Amino acid sequence: MLKRTLALTAGLALSFCTLLSQAADTLKVSAIPDEAPTELLRKFKPLGAYLEQQLGMKVEFVPVSDYPAVVEALATDRIDMAWLGGFTFVQARLKTGNAIPLVQREQDAQFTSKFITADPAVKSLADLKGKTFAFGSVSSTSGSLMPRYFMLKDGIKPEAYFSRVGYSGAHDATVAWVQAGKVDAGVLNASVWEKLVAAGKVDTNKVKVFATTPAYFDYNWTVRGTLDPALAAKIKAAFLALDPANPKDKEILDLQAASRFIETSPDNYKGIEEAARAAELLK
Repeated sequence: MLKRTLALTAGLALSFCTLLSQAADTLKVSAIPDEAPTELLRKFKPLGAYLEQQLGMKVEFVPVSDYPAVVEALATDRIDMAWLGGFTFVQARLKTGNAIPLVQREQDAQFTSKFITADPAVKSLADLKGKTFAFGSVSSTSGSLMPRYFMLKDGIKPEAYFSRVGYSGAHDATVAWVQAGKVDAGVLNASVWEKLVAAGKVDTNKVKVFATTPAYFDYNWTVRGTLDPALAAKIKAAFLALDPANPKDKEILDLQAASRFIETSPDNYKGIEEAARAAELLK
């Protein structure tokens, strides 16, 4: 009986060690769901394959249901790395105390949001008083926080200024709402707007941009603070090595809507934190 118990214990220990080894050999990656899940996966596949090659380990994409789920997954070490908006990064940094931003796209140092409408009479935010308006996700930097912040600076409190404020949940959904007439206007990430226009997924004879926010820092790739520093350094080096002059690298960069990746730091997102506190979005 004792031998059988010892054998069973040894077997369980071996299985547990095997699971730990498998986990250590897999980089779990996620992203804020600012677009449709199928689009997020399509964009990630070539990047994931590239990272597997560069890191010598399996890379697995882990979809999440909403923005807070990404922050929670990083905080509980269920994922190793995530594509975050500036505000989501601030939330992750405050929750974990040690989330590390590795790289951002070159354009993320000068990011903007686009205000759109299908109403020909709307030329500015002044024309939207008493009308309906859509943000993206409550936790979106470019689809909610920064547009709200800039509106507040101009004396516009959305809930009092518009007749109804809605949250579409994602940038492409905001465009769909405006195009379908579900709301009179909305605001979204400039990069997604340009991508949708280029792909012919927006009727530009109907939907137009009528305003653009000032620039701010936005998206980055962040790793959990407990990740092996040597692995984090290899991940950063892999992103920085992507060369737009190399056709295979350019394919990856294009899917990420990136000209190239550059280093970033927590200090770049202090302005986002200030905006979030001013908008009373941080407790």
